[in-house]
Amino acid sequence: MSDKIKKLRFIFFIYWFLLAYMLAALVWWFIALNRQNQQMTKYEIEQLSPANPDYQAEAEKFRLLEKRKSAQYIGEGITFFLLIAAGAVFVFRAVRRQLKHSQDQQHFMMALTHELKTPISVAKLNLETLQKRKLDEQQQQRLLQITLQETNRLNALCNNMLLSSQIEAGGYRITNEETNFSELVSSCVHDFINRFPQHSIRSSVKEELFVQGDRLLLQMLVNNLIDNAIKYSPKELPINVTLAEDGTKIILQVKDEGKGISTEEKRKIFNKFYRVGNPATKAAKGTGLGLYLSKKIAQQHNANISVTDNIPTGSIFTVVLNSFTEKR
Repeated sequence: MSDKIKKLRFIFFIYWFLLAYMLAALVWWFIALNRQNQQMTKYEIEQLSPANPDYQAEAEKFRLLEKRKSAQYIGEGITFFLLIAAGAVFVFRAVRRQLKHSQDQQHFMMALTHELKTPISVAKLNLETLQKRKLDEQQQQRLLQITLQETNRLNALCNNMLLSSQIEAGGYRITNEETNFSELVSSCVHDFINRFPQHSIRSSVKEELFVQGDRLLLQMLVNNLIDNAIKYSPKELPINVTLAEDGTKIILQVKDEGKGISTEEKRKIFNKFYRVGNPATKAAKGTGLGLYLSKKIAQQHNANISVTDNIPTGSIFTVVLNSFTEKR
């Protein structure tokens, strides 16, 4: 058990101990005040003279006052109890949320370190090989292709990190321009085919489909979905990218035949830093930003993004956008 976990458990022990102490003190003060109220009422009644013709009325007045004070103590006690309970729940949830966020950030930094180190190491090794050894043209081109692939991966990672920070800080201004989405999707697919020749990437793209939006963000949306499919799909199984039109809607789908995503995790995969937690996919490269940014980009373009099962195996990511049909 790490020291950090021990400290957290000690903090939670102190938290629950203080909470229990406050509730116990609240009950004790209620009992003490109620007992004092009863004693005061008894004392006041004893001070009355039984020979007084108004004895019963005066005694009843003190008993009613005792009941009102008891009701007041009960009301105040319940109010304080509800306030303490609400505050305790709020603090507990806030601390748990902060701990979860810190844990996610720690996992993100570990994944990010690995993601940054790998392409840098590969590129460095390839360049050193080209510098120190005399290779034939085919070997040189192969090393250059691998190096370019790793630098593209590094560039995509940096873009995702930068965009994520800008979106959260509200510093990114979205441009709204007419974009040939068909050409954009075809270009993205062609780029991935060149970068990952070992994968089977198929596409069916209807031509001349236009949308209004930020071309850079839309390109990142498509790239992230295709990249996600490549990460979690075996090389021998195909990835299908389709773009079609349904009335005034444009539907983009990226289908893979990987392990698929459980129903419970479908609700979490678009969260920041989240990565699917089964052993088959934890080994895949990634930081948990791709799908998070994809959802953010879709929302900023008034689009809907969802994930469903690809029968018999795999996942289908679907983005539904509004088409731009204005005649140019």
